[in-house]
Amino acid sequence: QVQLVESGGGLVQAGGSLRLSCAASESIFSISVMGWYRQAPGKQRELVAVIVSGGNTNYADSVKDRFTISRDNAKNAVYLQMNSLKPEDTAVYYCNALVRTTLYWGQGTQVTVSS
Repeated sequence: QVQLVESGGGLVQAGGSLRLSCAASESIFSISVMGWYRQAPGKQRELVAVIVSGGNTNYADSVKDRFTISRDNAKNAVYLQMNSLKPEDTAVYYCNALVRTTLYWGQGTQVTVSS
């Protein structure tokens, strides 16, 4: 069973930046897909960005050109660099990993962007 622990959330002013980290309890070398999702109050959880083992990435339209997902297999970690943050980016951000047919989730980290 893979455990995922997110960190790096916090309070930031609009236009600022944050870098989220997701540490996995085991090697992510063979994990085919890892991603970041977010859930704002009263809204459904939505995809933010995903990265596959080959390095290809995909982003939600709302974060393209502002957010960057990356993975470091040597550190068993996935990152989300968030720039030009907007109040509408306020949410709990979750890391996930698809291992074979099982989807694992972290506990989430709060990101709050003030206007």
